[in-house]
Amino acid sequence: MASRLNPYISFAGDARQAMEFYRQVFGGELNLNTFGDFGGMEGADADKVMHAQLETERGFTLMASDTPPGMEHEPGNNMSISLSGDDAGELRGYWDKLSDGGTVTVPLEKQMWGDEFGACLDRFGVSWMVNIAQSS
Repeated sequence: MASRLNPYISFAGDARQAMEFYRQVFGGELNLNTFGDFGGMEGADADKVMHAQLETERGFTLMASDTPPGMEHEPGNNMSISLSGDDAGELRGYWDKLSDGGTVTVPLEKQMWGDEFGACLDRFGVSWMVNIAQSS
């Protein structure tokens, strides 16, 4: 898989509805995982979207999630740029440069879904997420 760069939008509980709307607008295939799918939460929060990805025939990729409980959702600050792929060396290099002089909000490390993931604000306040897919 080649590395990719795409928008990642955070929602205040309506990520499923938003992504279904974007699928109607752009077409394509929508994959959704909830927090409950990974055993991360129970109750009403278990049905919230942990990760959604829309891939269109035109080559557009849009990712989204609901803001987890305990984290603040601020419209205007609800977008990140996502870097993902399976070239660990390349993606770790991007991570090192993006996080240098910035603020790491989630350390780049193995996550419950099996990939390495990290999040940071770069020195200019831009939010970045890096996901390194693990080989099967």
